[in-house]
Amino acid sequence: MSAYTPIRAPRGNVRTAQGWIQEAAKRMLMNNLDSEVAEKPEELIVYGGRGKAARNWEAYHTLVQTLDRLKNHETMLVQSGKAVAVLETHPLAPRVLIANSNLVPHWANWDEFDKLDRAGLMMYGQMTAGSWIYIGTQGILQGTYETFLGAAQKYFNGSLKGTITVTAGLGGMGGAQPLAVKLAGGVSICIEVDESRIQRRIATRYLDEVASLAGRCDCAGNGGTQGGPCGFDRTARECRCHFAADRAVWFCA
Repeated sequence: MSAYTPIRAPRGNVRTAQGWIQEAAKRMLMNNLDSEVAEKPEELIVYGGRGKAARNWEAYHTLVQTLDRLKNHETMLVQSGKAVAVLETHPLAPRVLIANSNLVPHWANWDEFDKLDRAGLMMYGQMTAGSWIYIGTQGILQGTYETFLGAAQKYFNGSLKGTITVTAGLGGMGGAQPLAVKLAGGVSICIEVDESRIQRRIATRYLDEVASLAGRCDCAGNGGTQGGPCGFDRTARECRCHFAADRAVWFCA
């Protein structure tokens, strides 16, 4: 296994591959694993718990090297994060074809998948990690906002003002929730057990404040229907949160 070194995609108008299409694919792959984008770049994990951009580090470096030398009449085939063939095609053909996590239905279960994953024969590509098109939490923000706004239009006269949304998860996808709720006019309390994810959302301004689960959520109360402080303590676990968490995060409108 190769040692991890931070990845930064080439910038600007200087081409490093044989053609701009190959250059675009390489920059997309590398950008997916940029530490400002990926959740756990040292493990090749982009987002979604275990969604990876490449099967392992050897496979990653082979992908980059192959894209660098791939000609304008060739196509690279990628199977679950590993380059498996380069075919001579033609300039109008795709330069890269990717297939991730494909199993014959009879064996399409997590036990079989995990066995193949441990053997280095497959990886979980999530939606946009294995296809190299993940752009960070911003990519899910619009859809998350539209979802909350839809709820507001159906149940709260078009705005979440005066409501508090209690939710959980501040990873690459769930991290969009607090800002989406704010954009829809509301306040959210988000439970998260991973301190690094909390700090990342603070740094990128998807969150405003952090508090222990036993702390008082005074600012969230300002968005509540009563207009006063809202206590948020360990009894929140009884509200169907079911998390062994001792940290909580709220976003203040």
